[in-house]
Amino acid sequence: MSRTPREIFESYLYAGTISRNADALAEQFTEDGVFEAPLMPVGAAFPRRLVGREEIRRAMAAYYARQTGDDRAPNLDKSGYVLHTTLDPDVFIAEIDTVFDGDGRTEEDVAVALVQIFRMRDGKIARLRDYFAPELVS
Repeated sequence: MSRTPREIFESYLYAGTISRNADALAEQFTEDGVFEAPLMPVGAAFPRRLVGREEIRRAMAAYYARQTGDDRAPNLDKSGYVLHTTLDPDVFIAEIDTVFDGDGRTEEDVAVALVQIFRMRDGKIARLRDYFAPELVS
């Protein structure tokens, strides 16, 4: 039984944003899967383009390790998303509004709007393009 776009998206979200588990995140991708953040500048801490499950695993583990001082987690009650299916059954788009609670230095919540385009193959992510403002992960 193949997974629905919602099941795929929520599994990806839990593996990455919520649990920051690079192994679980990488397993969401095909062996030759591609993860892209096209708006990231070259040389940024957050990877711009990763090719292959193992590169995704290594690079995201390194990125998550650098984030040890950042205890912000998304406030799931304030955050939301809408999934848009397309005529291609292997492609869907996630329109996301994520809210992070104040970081302790300020009381202000931080809202992040982003779009992700998922291209699937055999129930795994073959290509993910993640569009967000680069300064949010500096």
